[in-house]
Amino acid sequence: MTLDKPSVLLTGGAGYIGSHTYVALTEAGYRPVILDDFSNSHPVVLDRLAHLTGQRVLCERGDVLQTGMVAEVLKRYHCVAAVHFAGLKAVGESVQQPLRYYHTNVSGLLSLLQAMDSVDCRSVVFSSSATVYGDPASVPIKENFPCAPESPYARTKLACEDMLNSLAASNPAWRIGILRYFNPVGAHASGLIGEDPHGVPNNLMPYVTQVAVGMRDKLRVFGSDYPTPDGTGVRDYLHVTDLSEGHVAALRALIAKNQSFTVNLGTGEGISVLGVLSAFGRASGRPVPFEFVPRRAGDVAQYFADVSQAQALLGWRATRTIEDMCRDSWHWQQKNPDGYRTSMSSMQPASSHRNQEPAMPLQPTVAGTA
Repeated sequence: MTLDKPSVLLTGGAGYIGSHTYVALTEAGYRPVILDDFSNSHPVVLDRLAHLTGQRVLCERGDVLQTGMVAEVLKRYHCVAAVHFAGLKAVGESVQQPLRYYHTNVSGLLSLLQAMDSVDCRSVVFSSSATVYGDPASVPIKENFPCAPESPYARTKLACEDMLNSLAASNPAWRIGILRYFNPVGAHASGLIGEDPHGVPNNLMPYVTQVAVGMRDKLRVFGSDYPTPDGTGVRDYLHVTDLSEGHVAALRALIAKNQSFTVNLGTGEGISVLGVLSAFGRASGRPVPFEFVPRRAGDVAQYFADVSQAQALLGWRATRTIEDMCRDSWHWQQKNPDGYRTSMSSMQPASSHRNQEPAMPLQPTVAGTA
């Protein structure tokens, strides 16, 4: 299959961050190809992506652990690179199911790299996590800080980084970008795609929006006596659209500079839990009921990034504010009270997202196994 734009494989591309990166890559002139088994995502997101971009969505349904299938997909679409999102990501769940996390996260990356190597596709952007740092001695956190992961989830991310660094050292043909995310939040400005967690949310923002919309009674704030200005934990919240643009910048840097790198992706500023609640109240016009409860074991007082390396190496920095994050999260929740189970018939693309290319049929093309 010959395509007029460079194709990039997105493993887990139907997920929260993957779907936003799909849009960013499309707008940047790439042809993203999604590979997803939909174990933690919704097939209807493909309709939303087609609606947003005005293009058919190229998607293969399958598991990244199927090495031969992955190699065949890479070859068929002439992929020049891969962005690896596919994996498990709940810290608490990883403590209860460590073998599942190591199998999915570490073996999944191994399978992808073996498939890429077999078809001479050796540029990869890896979705890592700031949790690899553990409890840092100081903030802001720099990439050269010691890594001391404290959960099986975080240890799988560091194991994957070790694998990638070993591969790069063994063969200079590999170009590897490791992106250590801080706290992605928000949704696409159109309200068409966003975070749709299964069950009780593990992250702050979707829990806040569910309280605001009446799905949950109140937010429980863990700890009010941290050594921070208001006593609540401080984190580096990053708009998911900024994060998706960071992946585009990483991909361009890999191809243009022919070098590997590890960078933090964050805003470089910390915001407390109460700061987030205040910003969300302003954005939504709805105060969020909450109560203080005791600290959780393992939580740290402050956690935010030094982002100078991302600016220097990638030419990237976050531009969206906490107000933008809260506004877009609330917009997504209002338009999608049942997440991706909300009917497409009520969806209209935002006027600022008109198609840059001639429109194509809105029904996505889903190839591969059923």
